[in-house]
Amino acid sequence: MIALETLRITRPADHVAQVTLDRPAAMNALNTQMGLELMRLLEDVALDPGDLRCILLTGAGDRAFCAGGDLKERNGMTDQAWQAQHVVFERMFRALLDCPIPVIGLVNGVAYGGGCEVAAACDFLYAADCARFALPEVTLGIMPGGGGTQTIARAMGERRAKELLLSGKPFTANEAAGWGLVNAVFPAGDLAAAGLAMASAIARNAPLAVRQCKQSIHRGLQMALSDALAFEIEVYNRLVPTDDRREGVRAFREKRPARFQGR
Repeated sequence: MIALETLRITRPADHVAQVTLDRPAAMNALNTQMGLELMRLLEDVALDPGDLRCILLTGAGDRAFCAGGDLKERNGMTDQAWQAQHVVFERMFRALLDCPIPVIGLVNGVAYGGGCEVAAACDFLYAADCARFALPEVTLGIMPGGGGTQTIARAMGERRAKELLLSGKPFTANEAAGWGLVNAVFPAGDLAAAGLAMASAIARNAPLAVRQCKQSIHRGLQMALSDALAFEIEVYNRLVPTDDRREGVRAFREKRPARFQGR
């Protein structure tokens, strides 16, 4: 494991990791170091997940999930330095979108700009009732560049995405839930427990099946329906010869919890 300056990693339950964006004094804003650390962490997980079956992603403190790109760091950057930093962020977002392990975002406060894009790149989101979202990049002379024009539109639909991204207008957790970005809203004090309960439920399931199911949904939505159905059967068939498939059937027959090993 790499030494981390901007992330804090804990293991709150078996097979579950919590990754906390840990720059509370800067409202957990994305700087180059955080981009590098999150990118490397997620790429390492893709190469070797070990016993990990679910990731919770949240922000330190009670004010912010992530306030977006660190504009203090960016102030005075040359065009070349800005673009070089953005390449790091691009790799980070791809690593998050492509992570084979389910990632649940726990949005505990402000998720603006790149922070909203980090949230939208998670597999699904739970939010505190105090959470706020916005993609205000057009008010700064830029546009979302961490997948936001795509992930937000896929979650909310084209017309709502255009309204929010072209205006830069903030929106609440309850609005985000009503529009399809957030799965559920909780009182702030209940958010962590709700996220951990769901992560633990996912972690109890067969890990190979969970990963293949995630891949089938994610990739299938980028295909024509006939191609997606064929891809679903391809990944389904990879699970038939696994020990976990045999254990699942055996446990059901024996009326006991399954003991999945990821094999």
